[in-house]
Amino acid sequence: MSNIGFIGLGTMGKPMAERLLQAGHILKLHRVKDTHRSLLDLGGKPTDSAAMAATDVEFVILMLPNTPDVEQVLFAADGVANAIGPGTVVIDMSSIDPVATRDFAERIAAKGGSYLDAPVSGGEIGAKAGTLSIMVGGSQTDFDNARGLFEVMGKNITLVGENGAGQIAKVANQMIVGLTIEAIGEAFVLAEQAGADLAKVREALMGGFAQSRILEVHGKRMIDKTFEPGFAIKLHHKDLTLATSAAESLNVRVPNTLATRDLMSAAIKKGNGGRDHSALYLELKSADQGN
Repeated sequence: MSNIGFIGLGTMGKPMAERLLQAGHILKLHRVKDTHRSLLDLGGKPTDSAAMAATDVEFVILMLPNTPDVEQVLFAADGVANAIGPGTVVIDMSSIDPVATRDFAERIAAKGGSYLDAPVSGGEIGAKAGTLSIMVGGSQTDFDNARGLFEVMGKNITLVGENGAGQIAKVANQMIVGLTIEAIGEAFVLAEQAGADLAKVREALMGGFAQSRILEVHGKRMIDKTFEPGFAIKLHHKDLTLATSAAESLNVRVPNTLATRDLMSAAIKKGNGGRDHSALYLELKSADQGN
């Protein structure tokens, strides 16, 4: 079993840490809150700083909201980089900027550690079930060493390439997921305005080429109007901003990604940023009604 520092215990991080504890790994936890009692009951050890979580461990796993959060946790005075030992593998499972990721990897290497960017897809459902897709950037050796941990948290685990490649794959994933949610939302608004039963429409579509996990899960959320966040609009908006920034730097046209990002911006301005990304349906419905 491995000694692990785990930092970031939000919607995704908490169930991921829970699965690692249940598998017998030893976890030093940072950013522990009252809602994390179950992790302590399983043997998780709270720490007062990122540096303490990273001391005397083989792996440090990060699951944080954004690029600045990762940089702060890694390189602040009480951060991970000042505590890791030779050979420590930092695994960033957050979804952040691919360019910054390459820089972070170089700075960790200069401290004697190594780095894997390993963002995930599958949402809270996948985190709880241990069925996440994990897209990894880094060396084959580090990937092989960490694979046992990945297999506790996910099922589709792929070494995509060198550092940054995992984050590029996640950006592509978020483009596809975001645009698919938007397309389902558009289709549902149209069907609803035409007087069709959305549950029956979804049932019919699940038998054809439109069938997808997103239609299955998020289509049902739209029909049931249940938008408690598995993955919040504000976080998906962040990911699409990463996508459009990367596209601009590479001179790649992504018109539908831009449009979906702007719809998410509008939803955030209306106070819906904390709702599940399937709530993009509400923004489309509002626009359709001229509100």
